[in-house]
Amino acid sequence: MNTRKGIVLAGGSGTRLYPLTIAISKQIMPVYDKPMIYYPISVLMLAGIREMLIVSTPEDLPLFKKLLGSGSKFGVNFCYAEQPSPDGLAQAFTIASEVGFLNNEAAALILGDNLFYGQNLTSALKRAMQREQGATIFGYQVADPSRYGVIEFDSAGKVISIEEKPEHPKSNFAIPGLYFYDSKVATYARQLTPSTRGELEITDLNLRYMNENKLSSEILGRGTTWLDTGTHESLLEAGEFVRLVEKRQGLKIACLEEIAYNYDWISRNHFTSQMRDLGNSSYGKYMLGVISDEC
Repeated sequence: MNTRKGIVLAGGSGTRLYPLTIAISKQIMPVYDKPMIYYPISVLMLAGIREMLIVSTPEDLPLFKKLLGSGSKFGVNFCYAEQPSPDGLAQAFTIASEVGFLNNEAAALILGDNLFYGQNLTSALKRAMQREQGATIFGYQVADPSRYGVIEFDSAGKVISIEEKPEHPKSNFAIPGLYFYDSKVATYARQLTPSTRGELEITDLNLRYMNENKLSSEILGRGTTWLDTGTHESLLEAGEFVRLVEKRQGLKIACLEEIAYNYDWISRNHFTSQMRDLGNSSYGKYMLGVISDEC
């Protein structure tokens, strides 16, 4: 599997969640039994990514450092960088380059308020990881595509257009907040011209790859769930979804320690020490069950 770094963009002011997010980042907010940011981090971990950059506001970054630390407890390495103002998703790559996290290296970007879950998710992630050249975006069928970036495909399944929040969508396939790029991404991001909104648009970055015939796509089908937790209603729905799945299956979604343990990134002793630190919480008790099931 090719080496690739990961970026979690956890900035913004979260105004759609006011007053909840007046004093705290929305990516710190709980989605049932764990902080929101655990979910996007788990996706990068499932892809096999161990070097990650957390990008957030100067005010919120200390909270993420307290929550996540160096990443050693999860068998990964976290770095941190400030995004003083939300000037576009593609800005994450210019920031990553400026702080020395990216140096002509391939990278994946995931938004800090996106939740993915499904049986075929890991295989789609690994296919994206294996592509050395170009970019990979994901498509997810939605009932209201005009709210999102929308992909149009030709008869062979090739991406032929991308439109941001079109009034008349050309398909029902939205682009979730998960992107994989080759080593040219930081250079391409620096060459972008700000849009009329004054932002470095991720759509413009994807269009460059598409125009160079270097854009691939992965369709997340019926067996995969994608949730955006940016509103009160969607935050509640995401928490309820996680609760129902975990209760029914007896398995946790986005348990970072479990992923690290299953990937042999942390030892059994390391895993059990993390379990003890979590005390009598349901999360800690679940980790106890993971160890018990091996006996």
